[in-house]
Amino acid sequence: MTTPARVLVVDDDASIRDAIADCLLLHGYHVRVAADAAALDVLLQVERPDLIVLDWMMPGEDGLSVCRRLQARAIPILMLSAMGSAPDRVIGLEMGADDYLAKPFDPRELLA
Repeated sequence: MTTPARVLVVDDDASIRDAIADCLLLHGYHVRVAADAAALDVLLQVERPDLIVLDWMMPGEDGLSVCRRLQARAIPILMLSAMGSAPDRVIGLEMGADDYLAKPFDPRELLA
């Protein structure tokens, strides 16, 4: 039996964070959630996720800054943002995101 992939969802919007977590849990992922970069840092002290789903626009430290900071940890990051223009996606990827998903999104796109 394989261990489910561990996903850490970081988004300041509780409804989006919970919807993503519910979707991932329904599909067999182990999910932890954080509302901001500070909560993410606390979780990263005790566990190493297989993937971080990271919102760009959060209060305090934004997702781009977090992404740059976490590059050395080699944890794949899926940047999640309402900023979905091509230049925004390029910036997210240049800052270290491995992939980029614009809000609103279809849950099937997230799972893919």
